[in-house]
Amino acid sequence: MSGGANGGAAGGFVSGGSGAAGQGVGGTSSGGSGGALNGGTGPGGTKGVPEGGGGSAAASGAPGLGGAAGMGTGGTSSGGRAPSGGAGGSGGTGGVGSSYPCDGDASGYEAVVRSSGGTWTAQRGGNTVYSGSSMAAAMQAAIDSLTPGRTKKERVLVEGSGSIPNDTRVDVASYTVLNVCGTIDVTDASGSGDRAPIYARGRTDIEIPNVTITGVPLYGMFFRDVSNLHLGRIELRLNAGLGIRIDNHGANRNNKVRNIRIDDVYVEGTSDQGVETYGVDGLTVGRVVARDTGYSGLLLNDTINATVESVEADNAGAGTGYAAFRIANGAGRVGNEWPADSIRVGQVVARGGGRGIFCVSDSGGLTIERVDLADTGNNSILLENCHNVRIATLEGRVSGGGQVRIAQRTDEHTPSSDIVLQNLEVTGTTVQESPCGQNIVICNITGGASVNACSGTLRPTCT
Repeated sequence: MSGGANGGAAGGFVSGGSGAAGQGVGGTSSGGSGGALNGGTGPGGTKGVPEGGGGSAAASGAPGLGGAAGMGTGGTSSGGRAPSGGAGGSGGTGGVGSSYPCDGDASGYEAVVRSSGGTWTAQRGGNTVYSGSSMAAAMQAAIDSLTPGRTKKERVLVEGSGSIPNDTRVDVASYTVLNVCGTIDVTDASGSGDRAPIYARGRTDIEIPNVTITGVPLYGMFFRDVSNLHLGRIELRLNAGLGIRIDNHGANRNNKVRNIRIDDVYVEGTSDQGVETYGVDGLTVGRVVARDTGYSGLLLNDTINATVESVEADNAGAGTGYAAFRIANGAGRVGNEWPADSIRVGQVVARGGGRGIFCVSDSGGLTIERVDLADTGNNSILLENCHNVRIATLEGRVSGGGQVRIAQRTDEHTPSSDIVLQNLEVTGTTVQESPCGQNIVICNITGGASVNACSGTLRPTCT
């Protein structure tokens, strides 16, 4: 089953054209109208959701956050961001969610969990393996009923919505597809540690095609020492906790987890990060949409060989030094080098919040093609002790908010080096390099912003 057939255009990158509706499997997703970055009023609309909601409303004269691209079931659609509104992008390829639609069809699943009249029932074939009041117990019983020691994936379907307390885990075994066609509401039970309604540790080959999680989890989803992990359409509407954490912090942190794919995440209301990785080699992310997250929308720590299509954040990390998109703790570093495109990002969009883009603590090997940042409460862009970084290789806009800065801490890490900050229209804020880095280039900066750079850094063109 395919992903979205016709991705809606995201709002115009400069002038803010209307986004066309995105057509997806099972329905139509309406792309919102984009805000104007040249002082126009962004049209009102509800906050964007994974299915392609409208853009957030903007006050008169302020930039509006363009509506997200239309999305098909499972696959993202890459909305265009051409200089004057642009045409819609092509439909995305089908993700894991498209292979496991929530259409009421239970064929192909080894175990099925359903809710009826307050009773949860888990069945494996014709056998009932659980019947009772606990959603978590039913899910766990279904997973545990699959073939022991299997080396091929078996599938569990969950149909229905219910609650799981935040002191409880549903432990997903290796070679398992867990498709949750409903909402897990996490309730407060004074949980602690790494509890999560969807949890795995020391596993491999897991897929979560669909799930919606609400409430107050410690973690919405937690995966430690799990390789070959594929997350599809994930919706996290939380009031506390961290959204998704994927790390290698088990027995040996020298061994990174590998082959992690995340198709599409909408995350809001966390008190911590929206989506965070630590110790990953081989990461593919389609789209992360973050709203009102306590810290970063997407944070990559000690992560290499990563590709991210889009990060779109509204009020991520407000009042903090976190950012819509942040890389830290040696992200992009391989040995003593930061290879080009160790981390490659299609676009970062940020409105308000803390910082827009933040690279820190000997991270680098980063390329970001498009940048669209406005009214951040802290630095619009901060590159601190970072290396081999290219920002806005195609185009970028920074409107208001905090300073664009290349910096370094002189008491730790390695001085910033091999950075190109380019193709940016900067208005309402300034650009600064301080203290001086090594082999820094700032070029093709328009918009009339003041640029304070070290000798030889500032150039009128990038050739």
